[in-house]
Amino acid sequence: MTELPHANAGYRRLFDRDGLSFGIGFPLTGVRESTPAVEREMRLARHAESVGFDGLWARDVPTYWPRFGDAGGAFDTWPLLSHVAAETDSIALGTSSVVLPLRHPIHVAKSAATVDRLSGGRLVLGVASGDRDPEYPAFDVDPDDRGQLFRDSVDALRTLWREEFPVLDGPWGRLDGELDVLPSPTTETLPLLPTGNARQSSEWIAKHGDGWLFYHLPDDTLRAHLDRWRTLAGDKPFLIAVRVALADDPEADPEHLHLGYRAGVEWFRTYFRRLESFGVDHVIVGLQADDPQRAMTTFATEVVDEC
Repeated sequence: MTELPHANAGYRRLFDRDGLSFGIGFPLTGVRESTPAVEREMRLARHAESVGFDGLWARDVPTYWPRFGDAGGAFDTWPLLSHVAAETDSIALGTSSVVLPLRHPIHVAKSAATVDRLSGGRLVLGVASGDRDPEYPAFDVDPDDRGQLFRDSVDALRTLWREEFPVLDGPWGRLDGELDVLPSPTTETLPLLPTGNARQSSEWIAKHGDGWLFYHLPDDTLRAHLDRWRTLAGDKPFLIAVRVALADDPEADPEHLHLGYRAGVEWFRTYFRRLESFGVDHVIVGLQADDPQRAMTTFATEVVDEC
């Protein structure tokens, strides 16, 4: 992996290795349509770190839309990750992903740099253009402007982190050099991972992103995306999110879930080794289980340790 000049501790934890690394996404309890119990979430976060996961990933879901069926864990991204930082030691902390068109870039820059500082440089930012239609009128944002707003926000964030008393002008407002935004992050700028297509060309993502975060894809589609990515971005990392449900039978064949599979651990070992051979660098596991701590341990020992 090419070393970024601004690679922080979290980015290095995820990508400074040969082969595939694994993270796990909140809500760790699997509670997707209400508010999970905080202490249970923190207990599971500590357990994820102890059994060898490299990243903990928090969603950014400003509002709950029952039709979508996913509250994203309910908690706001920044306080949640600050709390997780205090409960863990070295595991990377990621966002998957901050919806930039609905966020003021000064708030994002300040909140993200704060979490990065409080965690000792462990924050990695997935960033997205969003996909929940009713949120745009709620924030008085024209959904047709998402692509441009996303690009404007990325440019603004880079400038806010890199420059003291910056001069900036955008649809969100203006800075004329009299104001600074503190704190600065632990590195020159925080790693940014555009998510999905984010209404951008793959060329733009390769140039402006520090990696590309995508969703579960069929093998042939994934390989085509990876071939294109390597041509455009060299060895910048490629990440995917996969929903995982472990069958009781370790030899069970796969059943398709939305954005993932239910299968036995033997099939998952083969599957993730295949992803590694394609060139995937990191997988964010969305673990579905009645006993998430037990499932986390089983996945870590039977799949992660064997890949």
